[in-house]
Amino acid sequence: MDPELNERIVARRLRAQRLTGAPCATPEEAVGRLLGVQAQDYGPATWAVGARVTGATEASVEEAFSAGRILRTHVLRPTWHFVLPADLRWLLTATAPRIRARDARRYAELGLDEATLRRAHEVLYAALRGGHALTRAELEAELAGSGVSPEGQRLPYLLMSAELDALICSGPRRGKQQTYMLLGERAPEAERLPRDDALGVLAARFFVGHGPATVKDLAWWASLTQAEVRAGIARAGGRLRREEAGGLELWSATDPDEGAEVVRADAAPAVRLIQGYDEIILGHSETRWLLARPGSSWVAATPPVGRLVILLDGRVGGFWRRTIKKDALVVEAALFEPFDAAQTRALEDEAARYGDFLGLAASIVLAPGGRAGATRTHGGQAE
Repeated sequence: MDPELNERIVARRLRAQRLTGAPCATPEEAVGRLLGVQAQDYGPATWAVGARVTGATEASVEEAFSAGRILRTHVLRPTWHFVLPADLRWLLTATAPRIRARDARRYAELGLDEATLRRAHEVLYAALRGGHALTRAELEAELAGSGVSPEGQRLPYLLMSAELDALICSGPRRGKQQTYMLLGERAPEAERLPRDDALGVLAARFFVGHGPATVKDLAWWASLTQAEVRAGIARAGGRLRREEAGGLELWSATDPDEGAEVVRADAAPAVRLIQGYDEIILGHSETRWLLARPGSSWVAATPPVGRLVILLDGRVGGFWRRTIKKDALVVEAALFEPFDAAQTRALEDEAARYGDFLGLAASIVLAPGGRAGATRTHGGQAE
């Protein structure tokens, strides 16, 4: 692909994802923009949301979650994702059939037939109705006490089945423990749509927050077939636009500001500290290679579990890890190539922004070869 065209696609994605340009005003706006935010690792997932929100803090994202303005449930691939309450039912209508078909063999291996799942759902409903929020351990006890064995891997599949059937979803956390509530009580406003309509909304919404992207990108992200994705695109109609670039068929929203980002040679560098499961990575399975800097040793594959990614102007520029010491945050950055002075300042600013999110004084330490020889903390205070 032509390098300049490549750069423009990357820049448009950053803007669509709200990693550059105008940030979102609230955590729920960020989740709605992306439609789903992978969230099996709760703490890093809150930063995936907060990184896109003006002045967000860990507490503000937690408050939105506790209040039920953001939910966390199995809805894509399947793993936990943050989604909006209003979106959950129709999104499950679109995605759950394919997830169930894919996992049918595992359910059979665990002895989870239709009768067992139906009985488990009855037990869960009885335990949770009336606004109760129960932990996984408490629901395990309810199932065992009612004659439904939750041993081994049966429990997570029993709970996931209830999530996919739109029976349960997340409740507020109890300390650091996830709780579950009835979806009908936690999200009574959740919209219901026929599956054809749900596929159309899914396509339109995905490309708002992830475009320009391909059919295969969406198919993997939503556990759909390519035929289902194309049916959804057709249903979305004028809400999407098609273009070709470097032999790729790309789709994006007709949102007037989606493609407004202009790549300028004199633009300040954009550095973002993200988790390996961030939507800028996992939202593009077929075209993830666009994240690789020209000549980089990084290959276009998902970073190892737990590996945190440094983005430089939308490309992977290295990895990072965090260390929390009392009331301080230390960001250790391992760069593929040394940053220049402007890039280093942008990296320091991003570390400070993450520190502000956590409510901690932040400093950054570069691996040997970086340009910065000193650390810097938010507020200009040396650690």
